[in-house]
Amino acid sequence: MNSVARNVSSLLRRESLSCGNHYHQQLEQLQQWREIRVKVLRGNLDQALTFMQRKMQSSGIERLIKNEQTHHIKNSEKRVLARENLERKLRSKDLARKLKAILVKKARGL
Repeated sequence: MNSVARNVSSLLRRESLSCGNHYHQQLEQLQQWREIRVKVLRGNLDQALTFMQRKMQSSGIERLIKNEQTHHIKNSEKRVLARENLERKLRSKDLARKLKAILVKKARGL
């Protein structure tokens, strides 16, 4: 289970233990914002957490949480991330150029 799922599970445990309305409101707002709803069947919390983790990954909320991290990133890590982003952009532009060339050929009837 990754850190995001651990954070959410600790939030759920705190909510169930404290019965505080504040945590429940935050969780409801987060669910409504991303429309994430998970049913806990027969009290199986682990299965519900894994299902919620998959939903969070597919909706992109996990990526948002990782981007919000405030810890220090070393310069070497920044360089690696910058290089990966640049390679991703170049691949995307190259693919777009190839697709455009194919569409132009189709439009011209070649």
